[in-house]
Amino acid sequence: MKIIGLTGGTGTGKTTALNVLKKLGGVCIDADEVYHDLLLNCDDMINEIKSAFPALNSQGPLDRKKLGEIVFNDEIELKTLNAITHKYVCRRIMEILSENSQAPFAAIDAVELVESGAGEMCDTIVAIIAPISLRIDRIMSREGISMGYATMRIAAQKSDKYYEENCDIVIRNDYNDRESFEKKCFEIFEKILEE
Repeated sequence: MKIIGLTGGTGTGKTTALNVLKKLGGVCIDADEVYHDLLLNCDDMINEIKSAFPALNSQGPLDRKKLGEIVFNDEIELKTLNAITHKYVCRRIMEILSENSQAPFAAIDAVELVESGAGEMCDTIVAIIAPISLRIDRIMSREGISMGYATMRIAAQKSDKYYEENCDIVIRNDYNDRESFEKKCFEIFEKILEE
């Protein structure tokens, strides 16, 4: 089964690209959805996070916003969180791929695709990049967060140069409309799947 990796920062248009891959018939795995599901259902991961971040209230549900404020302001804390979550997310992605092994192809969408090790499962890695101003507007609109918090999240992620150096294909999403970007994605993904 061919596996396409999809990566890039938040607000670049990865979800739109992933939806194109769904329309093309692939099993599509969104690592953010896997992570959020694990935050609700994986006691081992939750307890490991709470243990690593004593500033969080260890009683009750995990305060994701407080965790975000901690890790997006401190590169070392972000690495600590990623070291915990990547192993659980990668394990679950492998389970999903195994459960869907008869599918024509699969796609994995993850901001930390390369760093997490999930990129090693992929035949081709495609990065989506976009201008920072568009990214900020998109995530503020989508998530109802402040410009400061949106900027902080983006600043904690990799640069466009990183994706250009570490991915097989880079798609720049500076389109003002979703339809034009979808059309570009269809063209590129159809070529990848024909190879």
